[in-house]
Amino acid sequence: MPHLCPTNTSLLELHLTGIPGLQHLHHWISIPFCIMYLVTLAGNSTLLSVIKADPSLHLPMFLFLSMLAVIDLVMSTSITPKMLGIFWFHSTSISLDACLTQMYFVHAFSVMESGVLVAMAFDRYVAICNPLRYLSILTSPIVATIGLATLLRAVVFMSPLTFQICHLPLCSPAIVDHSYCEHMAVLKLACGDTAFSNTYSLSVSTYVGSFDSLLIALSYVLILRAVLSLSSPQARKKAFSTCGSHLCVMALFYIPGLLSMYMGRYHQDLPPHIQVLLADIYLLIPPAFNPLIYGIRTKQICDGARRVISQ
Repeated sequence: MPHLCPTNTSLLELHLTGIPGLQHLHHWISIPFCIMYLVTLAGNSTLLSVIKADPSLHLPMFLFLSMLAVIDLVMSTSITPKMLGIFWFHSTSISLDACLTQMYFVHAFSVMESGVLVAMAFDRYVAICNPLRYLSILTSPIVATIGLATLLRAVVFMSPLTFQICHLPLCSPAIVDHSYCEHMAVLKLACGDTAFSNTYSLSVSTYVGSFDSLLIALSYVLILRAVLSLSSPQARKKAFSTCGSHLCVMALFYIPGLLSMYMGRYHQDLPPHIQVLLADIYLLIPPAFNPLIYGIRTKQICDGARRVISQ
């Protein structure tokens, strides 16, 4: 099979170091990483099964939740098995094609997850602020269009990054100081001019992180304003609890991701393991927590699970 990047013949195999400076702790670090991955697999798979099996859950909110579950499964599976192989068996080698494929999947699905989180915030805004028009606004074609738009945005944004690095000559030593093929870590191996890739990566990450988080914040401000007008203290308390847990999970996705990118670019004296751990956190923790926050804490999901089990 031909290589993905036929013009780049300088290196055909790379080596991932895991978490630089903490190699002696890899076995201990692997324990929470493995637990989070197992929770991700079990939680998101169960969520998808329940939503598929119960027709009463075939609503826009749960369709967006299904998209999020699929994205989380793909994103986690793209990096965690290889990461655990490094921690447990010192299996550091990865082919250039596999590395670039992993890099594309990780970054593209991160952009997709951000888009779906915006869609879910909008869904909650419509459900709370315009409940009578909820199903007329978020029809099946609209939900499908939003899902397709998040996919196309990720492809459009991430393809130039992979294309550019494909056509840069990579120099030895072929060592990537990271636990997965993160774009900036792989880019450090390039011998050619990396100005475009650096600027483009920073611009896209800043745009996606700031623009999407701003839309999410705006949606929840409008939601909270509507919640404050509720007469029932119990209803307000429940709404605040739900919104708070959602915002905490979103913060765990956006803040570590942006911090790892900016620290790696502007704080060269920072210990490398901090940047790598931040990058790992934003890819591992949200996929494990999303099914717990959006699933177990959602009454419809719990009721749907009981109906599926009883059947």
